[in-house]
Amino acid sequence: MIHRRHALGLLAAASILPSRSFANVSYQRSEFREDLQKRFFDLGTEGTFVGYKVDDYLIIASDKVRSGEGRLPASTFKIPNALIALETGVVQDPDKDVFKWDGTTRSIEVWNKDHTLRSAIAVSAFPVFQEIARRIGAERMQKYLDVIDYGNRDIGGGIDQFWVTGNLRIDPVQQIDFLDRLRRGVLPVGKRSQELVRDILPVTKVGDAVIRAKTGLTDKEHGALGWLVGWAEKGSEVTVFAMNMDCKTQAQIEARMSVTQQCLTDIVAL
Repeated sequence: MIHRRHALGLLAAASILPSRSFANVSYQRSEFREDLQKRFFDLGTEGTFVGYKVDDYLIIASDKVRSGEGRLPASTFKIPNALIALETGVVQDPDKDVFKWDGTTRSIEVWNKDHTLRSAIAVSAFPVFQEIARRIGAERMQKYLDVIDYGNRDIGGGIDQFWVTGNLRIDPVQQIDFLDRLRRGVLPVGKRSQELVRDILPVTKVGDAVIRAKTGLTDKEHGALGWLVGWAEKGSEVTVFAMNMDCKTQAQIEARMSVTQQCLTDIVAL
């Protein structure tokens, strides 16, 4: 077991101070690929991409600075939120437990209906996950964010909004650390909860590869930041990744998956 600061040697050089062991490996390689920045430049924006090629013990980052900057996780927090909901019993069955629509008509039509945990994460139904967070409550939410060591673990700013307008921050390296532990089923929570969350993650197929990932987007007041985090599976090869970029236009918002796929292709993960 090696300390994440050593495992992510190139990123530690950027003043990142990771606090957990990243993976059970004796040695990891790491490199910067500045050519990945062109993907964001071509979209007229700025962003960062970090990929962890599990089989090669190789971490690839597009830059030395942004890859270590903590930001609001937005809807990528639905992953740990779902995990904690299952672990606490707030949700027993992701396909049977129903969260009733509150009757408030919102601009995103697919939110205006009843949802299960699986359907809610598929359409990123913010009101459902706000209700889940309220049912979990501040005490249990804090406990589990500490247990899984998620980002800066700060839930200040309101129990039903701390991940979109509050104090919670997470950087791309921390995202990958959390996701890799979830993928391997080694988080210090129940195996069933982790298995179910892996199962309900939205899936995108690209040729013979499968991407399991969650988007995120903050509002303009909080920087209009777009996320895509998850992992790609191609045969037996797995690459865990985190991408975020500034989204000033609708086209940039819609490009989150495509730019991530381009970066994954660039590092030969797709």
